[in-house]
Amino acid sequence: MSATAVPIRPIKKGSVLKLWLGLIVLSIAAAALAWYGTSWLRYHTTESGLQYRVLKEGEGPHPSASDFVLIDYIGRTTDGRIFDSSQGKQPMPMPISGGFVPGFAEGLQLMRKGGTYRLRIPPQLAYGAQGNGEAIPPNATLVFDVAMHQFWTADQLRALLGGMQTMPPPPQ
Repeated sequence: MSATAVPIRPIKKGSVLKLWLGLIVLSIAAAALAWYGTSWLRYHTTESGLQYRVLKEGEGPHPSASDFVLIDYIGRTTDGRIFDSSQGKQPMPMPISGGFVPGFAEGLQLMRKGGTYRLRIPPQLAYGAQGNGEAIPPNATLVFDVAMHQFWTADQLRALLGGMQTMPPPPQ
């Protein structure tokens, strides 16, 4: 039995260069697509150092520091340990100013009604070097998943509650 050899035609001059250029262009396009496709995973950073990621954009205006919010949240340390959560609790209106650590209050003012954000709060905007008991160690970065159901001004909340006198005065 004999095998017939088929001669391989030589490739044209410059074909190897074209092959390498094609692979480079393909690699750049794949990297750009990967960057664009994962843009929702990136955090935005405010001037104070708060990092946030929009998981679901809400609608309407942003609350101000003097407003009251109705939220659900889960608070974790960076190692994933849950230290606080509103799950299983009845949500209640809370003042943005005076009710939360500075980073959390700043993050709430970035949100809109119906939105869900992930906040990464650095220690200087949370509990700092002292921490908060055994639940939050010193210099801990906190991660919160927050869903904002509603927010009201102090006057709107008073009208909703029928002018109850037990509501705290709005923060100054």
